Amino acid sequence: MKKKQNKFFILDRTNELTAKSRFINVICFFVLIFYKIVYVFCRAKDYPKKYNVSVCAIFKNEAAYLKEWIEFNHLIGIEHFYLYNNNSDDDYMEVLDPYIKDGLVTLVQWPKNQAQIESYNHCISQYKDESKWIGFIDIDEFIIPIAKNSIYELLKPFNNKRGAVKLYWRMFGTSGRMKRDMNGLVTEDFTVCWPKYYIVGKCFYNTNFNYDKNYSKNRFLHHSFWTQYKGINLPPVNLEGKVSFKEFDRINTKEQPAQINHYFTKTFEEYKFKRSRGDVFFKINPHDEEYFFLHENENVSVDFTAYKYMIKLKEKMKRI
Repeated sequence: MKKKQNKFFILDRTNELTAKSRFINVICFFVLIFYKIVYVFCRAKDYPKKYNVSVCAIFKNEAAYLKEWIEFNHLIGIEHFYLYNNNSDDDYMEVLDPYIKDGLVTLVQWPKNQAQIESYNHCISQYKDESKWIGFIDIDEFIIPIAKNSIYELLKPFNNKRGAVKLYWRMFGTSGRMKRDMNGLVTEDFTVCWPKYYIVGKCFYNTNFNYDKNYSKNRFLHHSFWTQYKGINLPPVNLEGKVSFKEFDRINTKEQPAQINHYFTKTFEEYKFKRSRGDVFFKINPHDEEYFFLHENENVSVDFTAYKYMIKLKEKMKRI
């Protein structure tokens, strides 16, 4: 079993399209044209806020990774972190306490089960007036600006005209490691990746726009955040301004202005531990060994884009 691909991406399916699916895609193509037309006229007022760009994340027993994740994403321009603790029993507070005291992190205790999307909606309702953009990422995801060195420089052109921007995943595997020294950096230890972007990614929400949290497409709003313009629900765009809808994502170049490095497995040992600790979204975690190898078998390329930030990251990691 292997993921399907097109010219642009590795797709989120292993099966061939059925006749019914192809017919639905024809209809969706015309819907896509409608969205493009609406976007020509789409505008919103751009209000100044405390932060230009923040991220929201929910975590469970990930203390070992929090420090590097905060320092790296802060380094590339994330100005604030809204973190939701989901029943962790490790030493996460020892890691987060200095960042909370410095005002970089807002910590929310979130003891509910399988309430990831609910935590995102809570973050928006409570903090949208503080930040122009809020991204929804996980602790194994690192934002990598490539064309610029700051993520806000890439989001700023969309401030008054697009409700959500999607960054694609660059998927990383084990790099052949069964286990590793946990004092090492995730962004340094893992460089073997998929040869193309995954069509799946994560979204940054432009808080100048409204959204309907009950809209069916927003069930997975971190992956595909639909916002509203004059009552019309609109899908996100990518960093080239192209609409992200079904499998109609298009890009002009193999290298995007920014990507999200998704260190999905890390070592095989870490993957097994990750599965055993439970999931913030799924009641029964579907990420079994077959799922592992479905993703691991795509790792035939390398990516060192995170390395341009490595010395600065190591300097930061020494200081706190």
